[in-house]
Formats: sequence, structure tokens, C-alpha cells
Amino acid sequence: MRELLLLRHAKSAWDVPGLDDHARDLAPRGKKAAKKMGALLAEKDLLPDLVLCSTAKRAVRTLELVAEQLPRPLEVRCLDALYLASEEAMLKLVRAQDDAVRRLMLVGHDPGFHRLALELVGAADAEAIRTGLVQKFPTGALAHLALPIAHWAEIAPGKARLVAFYKPRELD
Repeated sequence: MRELLLLRHAKSAWDVPGLDDHARDLAPRGKKAAKKMGALLAEKDLLPDLVLCSTAKRAVRTLELVAEQLPRPLEVRCLDALYLASEEAMLKLVRAQDDAVRRLMLVGHDPGFHRLALELVGAADAEAIRTGLVQKFPTGALAHLALPIAHWAEIAPGKARLVAFYKPRELD
């Protein structure tokens, strides 16, 4: 059994006109949401063995704020390939992971995360419908997927079960 955590970056700031998209930081609301997600990961004992994070400032900052809430440091790799990555690109990255990693977390962007989650669990998944994942993958949200596979290379559409879908606004 493997677990995949998909953490979309928290709400970003748009207050600097002309700033490159890759360089945008978090808005105050995003900073608060990231800390909530970190506390949730600690409370639920959902610490990943490895984190693959987009190099976009808003993704890196989200992860930094999440990590501040955790009881131990995380192994993190920041990858340009995750910046606005498609679901196919993310699947390729996940399939290439070492099998010593049991719980993997990706920190990145939409629409790729939404598409990836729905592709892995299926749009007809009852939990995806119940939690609203079918409609939207909000900023700062975390999808927890269980994969009944022995090797990351086996990850495929329809193979995952949505364990939970956490949204920052529901954690107040």
C-alpha cells in the first residue's frame, strides 16, 4: 500500500503588478491556511517520507509554513518540472520514485492537481463526490489518496481511493 498526498499551494498574492507568476508569494489568507494544513498533517500523523515541491515561490512558501507545524524535518526536493505540471507529467514523476518511499507528497498547482486526483480516483468515486473534489481543488487543499500498489511504477488511472479531502476553510 502506498499513499499520495496532493497539497495545492495556498492562496497567493496578486498585489505586485507585473510580478512574474513564478515569483508570486502567499497572501495573508494563504499563510494562515498553510499553517492549518501543517497542523492537520501533524495531528493526523500524515508526515510524508518524501516531498516533491514546485519551485514557484507560493508552493515553496506553502511547504515552509506547513513544515513549521510538523514534529520532524521533511525530505524535500524542489523541482522545476512541477511548476504548472500536467497530470501526465506528475504521473511520470510519481512512477519514477523509489519504492522505499511509502507516503509521497506533491506540492504544486492547479489545474494539474485536480485532473490528477480525479484521474487516479475516478470522477464517480463516492468520496470525491461527497467531499467536493469533483467540483474543485481549492488553494491550500490536501487530497489524501491510498494506492493498493507495491511499486510506484504501477500507479495508474482508477487505482486510487480518496481517503480524505481537506480544505482550509473547513478546518476553522
